[in-house]
Amino acid sequence: MSKIAFIYPGQGAQKCGMGADFYENSASVRKLFDEAGIEVHEMNSGCICCSLVGDFGASLKEVISKYHPDRILIEPSGVGKLSDVIKAVQGVEEETGLVLNSYTTVVDAKKCKMYMRNFGEFFNNQVEYAGAIIMSRTDIVDEAKAQASLELLREINSKAAIITTPIEKLEGKKLLEVMEHPVSLADELMEEEEVCPECGHVHEHGEHHHDHDHEEHEHHHHDHDHECGCGHDHHDHHHHHADEVFTSWGRETIKKYTKENLEKMLEALSASDEYGIILRAKGMLPAEDGTWIYFDMVPEETEIREGAPEYTGRLCVIGSKLNEDKLAELFGL
Repeated sequence: MSKIAFIYPGQGAQKCGMGADFYENSASVRKLFDEAGIEVHEMNSGCICCSLVGDFGASLKEVISKYHPDRILIEPSGVGKLSDVIKAVQGVEEETGLVLNSYTTVVDAKKCKMYMRNFGEFFNNQVEYAGAIIMSRTDIVDEAKAQASLELLREINSKAAIITTPIEKLEGKKLLEVMEHPVSLADELMEEEEVCPECGHVHEHGEHHHDHDHEEHEHHHHDHDHECGCGHDHHDHHHHHADEVFTSWGRETIKKYTKENLEKMLEALSASDEYGIILRAKGMLPAEDGTWIYFDMVPEETEIREGAPEYTGRLCVIGSKLNEDKLAELFGL
């Protein structure tokens, strides 16, 4: 069985040692901890702001040497800076063998703008250094306010995975995956595609023929002493990844859709060139009925299905000469 250590330094409404107090003074808490095999360890240097220059590193080393946990979860409540916590842990990495594998910040979707204004650099630091951001209370805030909060967070941190789906609707495995290995939908799509430099089409790996309206041709019959559509000179018919040839447009959204409306949007996307030259579109979006809609589209072919809840609504379009304003208008974003 895996062993997990929790370190809660505490500040404000919390106080250092409160976990130990609960354990010592409450029979029900003591029973719960004992049944779960949880051992309580108290830090003695106050809140994390003080502990970072005190015994925080020593406490980490003691927890590791005494309890040998598989994971250590540090919850720096209050106005501690995430960058300082990361630095403190990195200070004992070499000695202890610790590996920092995720940094997650929880943000109240209702109060994001207020916290950003009132706590300034402390709040922004926790957002900026996060690898994943969990937006809480998205189930009780209106859609427009939640979307505005998401966009404020994205201005500070352009790369973190922002989880907007209430976490009780996500499987633990999915949540951990997003926290530890966040990958953008655009990166996923670009990685899946390879583009033939001879005709500009996308082919399955290992495919050697093009299907065209004109006479079929085989790759190995061509001389490749000319430039392909991407501007590179090729002599060995090198297949490019899509990110070498195409661009992408994508959005994260809390907006809810219906299958019928989405079908019309994708039909328009496939039929008209006003959005650009579309290679592929993919998305996982929340539906108005509480389910999730997954779609995958290539020109003249679309698949729409129901899927498991994702950590947030995501959609991505890859192609060339993309009209981003028109794409945003099409999907109501």
